[in-house]
Amino acid sequence: MNIVDYSNNSFDSRNKLIELIDSLDSQYNSENRLLRSPFSSPGYHTTIKQADFIHSTRSSLSYALGLLDTGKEQYEQRAFDIIEQMVSLQDTDRSRNTFGIWSWFYEEPLDQMSPPDWNWADFCGKLLVLIISRHDARLPEKLRQSVKQAICNACDAIIIRNVGPHYTNIAIMGAFVTLIAGEWFERQDYAKYGLERLEKLHSYTMPRQAFQEYNSPTYTYVAILELSAIVTETSNTHAKKLGKDLLNIAWKSVADHFHAGTRQWSGPHSRCYKTLLTPQSKAFLQLATKGKLAFYTEDELPYYEDWYKCGAVCPEQYVEDFLERGQRTIKECFGINGNGKEKWATTYMTQAYSLGSFNKEIMWNQTRTLLAYVDNGGEATYLHLRALHDGYDYCSAIFHGEQRENHLLFGVNFVVNGGDTHPNLDMIHGSIEASDLRFRLEIGGALDQVSTVVEKGSVSLRIGETVVSLRSWFAAFDNQSAGEAVRDWSWEVTREGELLGIDLVLHTGEKKVIDFQKMNEAAFLFSLCIGEEVDSFKPQIERTKELATISASWNNEDIALTLQLKPSML
Repeated sequence: MNIVDYSNNSFDSRNKLIELIDSLDSQYNSENRLLRSPFSSPGYHTTIKQADFIHSTRSSLSYALGLLDTGKEQYEQRAFDIIEQMVSLQDTDRSRNTFGIWSWFYEEPLDQMSPPDWNWADFCGKLLVLIISRHDARLPEKLRQSVKQAICNACDAIIIRNVGPHYTNIAIMGAFVTLIAGEWFERQDYAKYGLERLEKLHSYTMPRQAFQEYNSPTYTYVAILELSAIVTETSNTHAKKLGKDLLNIAWKSVADHFHAGTRQWSGPHSRCYKTLLTPQSKAFLQLATKGKLAFYTEDELPYYEDWYKCGAVCPEQYVEDFLERGQRTIKECFGINGNGKEKWATTYMTQAYSLGSFNKEIMWNQTRTLLAYVDNGGEATYLHLRALHDGYDYCSAIFHGEQRENHLLFGVNFVVNGGDTHPNLDMIHGSIEASDLRFRLEIGGALDQVSTVVEKGSVSLRIGETVVSLRSWFAAFDNQSAGEAVRDWSWEVTREGELLGIDLVLHTGEKKVIDFQKMNEAAFLFSLCIGEEVDSFKPQIERTKELATISASWNNEDIALTLQLKPSML
């Protein structure tokens, strides 16, 4: 395989960029001067539920920057047309709370979004700042002044919103927009705000040595890009140092959690969109490690316009960690929850598998509260625990875990004041309507050498050469209003497309109201063990009126997990 050679700087990033920009030519719509792309969304903010194609504002502006970055004169006018259109689509009415931002899609104005995404001041503002910092002299003067005003509008919106350091990527991106705009336009108010915002993030993050979006493949990647952009673009030496300190934390986290045996990013993940590494993530890690971690040949290597001149390089001291196959445990306190309790994450790795879990976390679509990767004949198979309400992840189910190496005691109970599909955009107010509610241990990736044996209360899996044992120890789910009290639970195997599910069904059939406020008991306790034929857990179950406790002895160490039975407040 002809792996990209970085030793003599032979990799041509500009040529890769030109290939990418050329490939997007057919997607350009000259009528509205934007880039057309297939519709996709995370299911919130936009009210568009189905469409073949849309015109993304962010993607269009990124395309315009890419057109200019190629250095090709024939691309200039198209870039100028897109930039002019994008400037016209910004909300410039200072009396509105959407001032300074853009809608996601040309087809959906800000007034139709539910709600608008104020992050677009940061995302689009950053791209406009890069257009100015790299191509200021190429812009026609009238357009340059329009871009400057749009950037200032975005800066004002960012300052008004004033996101704190708990929202890592937007904290970084807003710092970049205001800091670099302040330097370019000699606006000391913007530059001062941007530096102070970066300082707050630095002060917030350094004691934890972890970002709020803990071990997130999506958000850590963005943080690396944004911090690298600050270090690359700013002339402020103090800002460069702060950026480098934070970059070190980001890269150490990636290297610590990368599992060489499956070439996957080990869990648990606080924010995640794809459970297996995407081609974009693989290619980024390959470029950042200068080919030491290799997934692609030069011809196959995907490339994205965000990477051009971004300056993202993995520090040399962490590169070898991506190639290591040794056994290790990572146990980290990465923050404090709203009740003042510490938030912990545990990851255990061997050559054959990795297992990660949180001590407590909501089970929404973007969290991976229990996540394992297993080597399946050179390919990766993953295990991911989900709570599904009518097929979509249910945010008001709460995961609890106590992990010791390859052994995990875990449970799930429920809250009455959480969200349904999103933590805060669709609150349940104590009850839901459901035609289906279940727990699922989702199995994805390579499935060729996966076998399951289901018995009452337990499941035995074999994935390649690795065995996995899943057992139920306690289950309570009564609905007083319906006069139900269910205590007898069995796992079942389902298959949906390319995924296997080991399901524990709480309800399926006609749609009904499940009122958690009227329940006395709604809690489940389980154990999971990877890599041993016989699960060495010998748990003891204790139950009081309000609590259920599972205790076990493992390796001469006592482990206990306690769940509140009655659904409660977060």
